[in-house]
Amino acid sequence: MSRQLSFRQDGTFKIMQFTDLHYMDGRDEDLRTRELMEITMDLEQPDLVVLTGDIIYTGGVAPGDVRCQNPEQAFRDAVAAVEERGIPWACVFGNHDSEPGGGITRQELVQLAASHQHTFVQAGPEEITGEGNYVLELVDTEGKAAANLYFLDSGNSSPLQHVPGYDWIRRDQINWFTAESARLNPSDQEGKTPALAFFHIPLPEYQEVWDTQTCYGHKFERICCPPVNSGLFTAMLEMGDVVGTFCGHDHINDFEGTLHGIRLCYGRASGYNTYGQEGFLRGARMIQLTAGESNFKTWLRLVDGSVITNQPTHEPSTAIKA
Repeated sequence: MSRQLSFRQDGTFKIMQFTDLHYMDGRDEDLRTRELMEITMDLEQPDLVVLTGDIIYTGGVAPGDVRCQNPEQAFRDAVAAVEERGIPWACVFGNHDSEPGGGITRQELVQLAASHQHTFVQAGPEEITGEGNYVLELVDTEGKAAANLYFLDSGNSSPLQHVPGYDWIRRDQINWFTAESARLNPSDQEGKTPALAFFHIPLPEYQEVWDTQTCYGHKFERICCPPVNSGLFTAMLEMGDVVGTFCGHDHINDFEGTLHGIRLCYGRASGYNTYGQEGFLRGARMIQLTAGESNFKTWLRLVDGSVITNQPTHEPSTAIKA
């Protein structure tokens, strides 16, 4: 990919996060998902779209339903609205994108994603766990490094038979992240270049931030994080450049909270071909970076066109754990 991502002339860079599209075969729910994407992109005009996993659904279905028959076409259809608008996009994969027996592997998916005209997806190093571990560098209007975006494959299910639950970001991925962070922030550089990190499955610290800090937004289901804490959050703290993380996976959680200086954010579920909750409109999370600033703005853009900039406040001392 020879193109470069750069901030606008006004010094801003706007990212739209779609998550959990669960696209299958163009059924009515998929068409509603596409309409949501079209509405929100046309209103926000993002500089980059990031899809944080479960872009397609290749798992089992209820009796009488039809499983996804052509996952390659499903993926192409899922990103078609972005491609048609010529908007740069990137993605990570989720636990449902390449289910066992689903007809497509992660290796095939990352190659498929990278074959699109407007994609910035990269396969990443072959020697580390997962597919699509990569970093995108953003420059300001003068061509100087202004921000970095890390993308990490959070896998599917636990690799250990005696440890049930979801996979975790592995040690070799964390080592890759710290090496990239050191490369992008050499010791003679003044200050750290601010960075964001994107993955599908939330880290265990998403539970910690909800339990211990003031958060903003909703938690309508349990936090489905890995049973093992592999230490990515600690590595991000130690490296000092990541200021925010963004995940999906839990469709009716959309909160954000700050833990030790890092803002942990859920996206807003975007797909209709999966569970939701009555009155909890689907949408997208917006993220706006400003060159020269380490913080970022974030808000929600919903399918009805509305914008949510102030979400309900959750105080841990008065909350009831879900």
